[in-house]
Amino acid sequence: MTSQQPTKRTGDKKKQALTELCHLLEKYPEKSRQTLLQQVEIKFDLTPKECEFLNRNFQAEKEGTCQQQ
Repeated sequence: MTSQQPTKRTGDKKKQALTELCHLLEKYPEKSRQTLLQQVEIKFDLTPKECEFLNRNFQAEKEGTCQQQ
């Protein structure tokens, strides 16, 4: 008998990646947003399209928090 993990919904990975990106932006304000986005892309195995979505639709404010456009 093998145990199978439940299938993730389509948006779950992007939501988790966005949460992680915002957390990293707050924790490491000295790092560039692009560097942190690349880390998130690798960690969550995002497609280039998903990564572009995050980069295009969410911007970091000076305080390091994320805001949706």
